[in-house]
Amino acid sequence: MKKEYWLERWERADIGFHQSETNAYLRQYWQELRLPQSAEVFVPLCGKSRDMLWLREQGHSVLGVDLSPIGVQAFFGEAGVAAHRTRSEKFDRWEGNSLAILCGDFFDITKDDLQKISGVYDRASLVALPPAIRQDYAYRLLSVLPHGTRILLIALDYPQSEMQGPPFAVTESEVWRLYSDYAEIRLLARLDVLEQNPRFQQRGLSRLQESVFLLKTHHRS
Repeated sequence: MKKEYWLERWERADIGFHQSETNAYLRQYWQELRLPQSAEVFVPLCGKSRDMLWLREQGHSVLGVDLSPIGVQAFFGEAGVAAHRTRSEKFDRWEGNSLAILCGDFFDITKDDLQKISGVYDRASLVALPPAIRQDYAYRLLSVLPHGTRILLIALDYPQSEMQGPPFAVTESEVWRLYSDYAEIRLLARLDVLEQNPRFQQRGLSRLQESVFLLKTHHRS
């Protein structure tokens, strides 16, 4: 899946992945990370997610990364925040009112970019990636995060043969395969949610589960 795929979806306003309300799992389980209010939180592939505003309301400063300048501009515009823009070799950084987004490629993120991060919120990042890219994504993320970073990860699982992603199916066993060398993993919740998602029923799914994980990074074993 190439960068152009996501850029074109933003250009067409084909953003069914965007949620207009704060994610319910974020509200319910964020406290499990036990982060101080002053902690800085990273949101990969953030789009214009309103979840970043909720995180800021909890006292956090928030750093996102996203490919699309359309999404980044829309986020600050809809939030009513006047963003200051600075350019670097890899990113355009938009920043204002304890919110910052790096506009560019996630895989260009470095340890220097994330050196102050204590928490990560991943609702729509891992599930947006096809299997061939997820290993590289997980390795990259955990190689640049400070040790001890806590991650709230939300994953979808369904029979992959019944629907073409994104969002892609990510099983609990894959979460363990991707992250267990780099992080402690705890399953916080697993819920059957097909009845609450008619658009996925219309796409032919016979089963849909959402799982919520808490990860804590450590040195690679």
